[in-house]
Amino acid sequence: MYLHLGQSVMAPFRDVIGIFDLDNTTQSHITRKFLSRAEREDRVVTVGSELPKSFILCAERKPGGRDRIYISQLSAATLLRRVEEQVLE
Repeated sequence: MYLHLGQSVMAPFRDVIGIFDLDNTTQSHITRKFLSRAEREDRVVTVGSELPKSFILCAERKPGGRDRIYISQLSAATLLRRVEEQVLE
C-alpha cells in the first residue's frame, strides 16, 4: 500500500517512519538542524509549490540507502487520515 503525499508523489507505507507538522516541530532547534542537514545532503524532496505544512520521514530499504524527507503541502492530519483510511480497508 502507498501513501499519497501530494502532486504525483507516493511512498510505500512500510517506508514511512513518521509524519510531522512543520509548524509544531520546527520550533525546536534540533528539528531545524536535522532538516537543514538533510537538505545539505540532498535527501529532501519538496512535493508541490504551495506553502509546506508537513514533512514525512521515509526509510530507504536498499542496502547503503539513506532516509528521505518529503516536504508536503498537505497537513499532517490529512496524511494521517489517509493512512487510517487505507488501513481500515
